[in-house]
Amino acid sequence: MTVELRNANKIVGGDTHLYDVSIALQPNDLNILLGPTTSGKTSILRLFAGLDRPTSGTLLIDGEDVTGVRVRRRDVAMVYQQFINYPAFSVYENIAAPLRRAGKATADIDRQVRETAALLHIEHLLDRLPGELSGGQQQRTALARALIKHAGLLLLDEPLVNLDYKLREELRTELRHIFQRREATVVYATTEPHEALMLGGHVIVLDAGRALQAGPTIDVYKNPGTIRVGQVFSDPPINVIDGRIEDSMVFLGENIRVPLPAHFTGLAPGAYLFGVRAHHLTVAPKVDGCISLSGRVELAEIAGAETFIHVRHRGVNLVSHVEGVHSFRLGEQIAVFVNPGQMFAFHPGGDLAASPNTVVAGNPAVIATAPADAESEAEDAAPDDPSGEPEPEPEEAAAPDVTLRKDAASGGPAD
Repeated sequence: MTVELRNANKIVGGDTHLYDVSIALQPNDLNILLGPTTSGKTSILRLFAGLDRPTSGTLLIDGEDVTGVRVRRRDVAMVYQQFINYPAFSVYENIAAPLRRAGKATADIDRQVRETAALLHIEHLLDRLPGELSGGQQQRTALARALIKHAGLLLLDEPLVNLDYKLREELRTELRHIFQRREATVVYATTEPHEALMLGGHVIVLDAGRALQAGPTIDVYKNPGTIRVGQVFSDPPINVIDGRIEDSMVFLGENIRVPLPAHFTGLAPGAYLFGVRAHHLTVAPKVDGCISLSGRVELAEIAGAETFIHVRHRGVNLVSHVEGVHSFRLGEQIAVFVNPGQMFAFHPGGDLAASPNTVVAGNPAVIATAPADAESEAEDAAPDDPSGEPEPEPEEAAAPDVTLRKDAASGGPAD
């Protein structure tokens, strides 16, 4: 299934959530929407699902304009952040619901439910109610209900965010294998660069309602087109140091200079912004010729077997991410080191000038298309739910079954 969003703008209550976003998904592959909170991930997913319409712009699926097509007429399934399962239905019935609504034969329903449950390792839970499950088991049930639809477009809105670390790692690995075996266009929203790299596929980097860069995930990571892409696709954000190139030397400030690394040899003399990822900023030199940057320790965060050291160097805040548990006193003077061969160079305006990697960077996310006409009035009916869930039971009928988050339902900023 091909999916293309052209020149989409989304304005809610005077607030702009999307600014002229144009993206084309890789068909029958994994597409990752990566960006911080309020970057526009959920807003885009809601457009794909048919829960919302753009204020202006066009959505094409398999070449057909479906901008105003309601969700029940789209071949789409969606998994939310929350564990959305109907409490009165067993796990079996929660998973079977989309097939029952489609009028499938009982034997076919039973076969598919058991196969899908086995795929997600919940076959032993089919007779239980959602209230008897752990958080991870509830999310597996919701995933199973989405997968059993065999929809051409599968949308996942940060589906692992509410799980603990161990469950996230376990389910993320399983999802990667499931995506590889299914012929569907998958869109997976996340705030975590680490998760995007683990899942692979293709990535679309978003920030403040704009699409910044798109391409194979590893290529975009290695070759961020701008400083902002590098910051979004790094955790902690990429360190940036002012400097210049002059006389075949790299100058950082007035006193630090090193020979020009090989990947900078094609750059013209002048001012640059040099980027260093946190894990390339070390507390001991790893190779000969490392640059030493002295500074004052402002914070040392120990996270398991890793330490994040915040250092103030000549008015610039730097973060070093090192393995192991390291103890530093606040205010202590230390030196951190960077291999010049691992530095990025950006032009003063923020565009990438040189990367330590040779992989070609991903293409810009924006597609050159003619502006679309503004969309007409919003749909007059209540939004439908693309998750494949059954209709609410009578006692639940008053509760909307499509809410992604309170702010999204009320028109507030969506992630």
